[in-house]
Amino acid sequence: MSKVDILIPTYNRASALAVTLTSLIAQTFQDFNVIISDQTDDPNTIASNLVQTPIRVLRSHNHKVQVHHHLPRRGLAEQRQFLLDQATAPYVLFIDDDLILEPFVLEQFVTAIEQENCGFVGSGLIGLSFAQDVRPHEQAIEFWDTPVQPEKLQPGMPEWERWKLHNAANLYHIQRSHNITPDQPRKYKVAWIGGCVMYNTEKLRDVGSFNFWKELPENHCGEDVFVQQRVMAKYGGCGVLPSGAYHQELPTTVVDRTYNAPVVLAIH
Repeated sequence: MSKVDILIPTYNRASALAVTLTSLIAQTFQDFNVIISDQTDDPNTIASNLVQTPIRVLRSHNHKVQVHHHLPRRGLAEQRQFLLDQATAPYVLFIDDDLILEPFVLEQFVTAIEQENCGFVGSGLIGLSFAQDVRPHEQAIEFWDTPVQPEKLQPGMPEWERWKLHNAANLYHIQRSHNITPDQPRKYKVAWIGGCVMYNTEKLRDVGSFNFWKELPENHCGEDVFVQQRVMAKYGGCGVLPSGAYHQELPTTVVDRTYNAPVVLAIH
């Protein structure tokens, strides 16, 4: 059994997925396996050499890689729950299918989550096309100078405005201005983190994981936000800088955002 299972939901993004998988090959932390849930209608898409080549390289490095063609589509929460149901590792890392991760990311996450014994840690995504777009009004950051503690956050609270930290290239500017490097990382307070989050598997399952998918219509969003609210309320969670997670900045595949999970569902 590996220490980390990397869980990747994907849909109609073979090229982006190939780049994401390639960035896993050079991780300094190597005790991981990969589980992919593909909801593309044509299973031949992920069977192309474009995707299969990085999968073969990962397997040649002794990483197990599972690929599931998981249909019908019932929304992202159900797809995430399906992935979690396949996992056996003590930690799971959910990553989107359109990222590039620097080599230090996994090692940084494992170190942080073991130090804090919290529910999740993560990296906000950096969009480097915004490298020249400096937004001081969105960069008020609160560092964890004490051990990470549980926080009960909901939309409308002042702390919820922390989400703006993850806009554009804000984290890129923050970590440069504070001289934060992989050998001197910092943990900070978040409202939620999208796209690159490691959970303690047992603690994620303890709060019900993504089983609330049955209470949402298929065309929902915010399922990751809602589950992090639950985990943070009981076990705490934090972001880690430097980020090292870059967004490929492709158009979203979740076009209909009518039903936002944190708004639709109550936190129990």
